[in-house]
Amino acid sequence: MTERDEVRLVAWVHGHVQGVGFRWWTRSRALELGLTGHASNKPDGRVHVVAEGTEDECRRLLDWLRTGDTPGRVDVVVDSWEAARGGLTGFAER
Repeated sequence: MTERDEVRLVAWVHGHVQGVGFRWWTRSRALELGLTGHASNKPDGRVHVVAEGTEDECRRLLDWLRTGDTPGRVDVVVDSWEAARGGLTGFAER
């Protein structure tokens, strides 16, 4: 895999990340990086982030999610990586 290959980042963000503008912030950062995907609130309080783009840009998003300079409070981010599946347009808040 080269750095220009498309990948899919799946991140589960734990902490106080709902009701604080976290999904909007994530969407803004993802769009700055040219990523497609979505950020979704889950009933257990986590935010599920799916982003597709180059590995470099996805890693930048992951780094931003972990900086502590996000809305709310991020306790931990659990990430996994896959080959991009395509079919995503824009970056949505769900």
